Amino acid sequence: MPRRARRHHAAAFKAKVALAAVRNEGTLAELAKRFDVHPAQITAWKDQPLSGAATVGRPGAC
Repeated sequence: MPRRARRHHAAAFKAKVALAAVRNEGTLAELAKRFDVHPAQITAWKDQPLSGAATVGRPGAC
């Protein structure tokens, strides 16, 4: 079976998928099927803003 070409997703799409995951609009498997991405990718997109939020307000974080 041929490999799927690497896809590049817009930031708006990533935010939409991550927000759906945070809102618990379905299981990771359901969201992955609906948006046609891997469940691990959804988890990574969901965790990105949360990991960045830890540095907000810390002196010297910039």
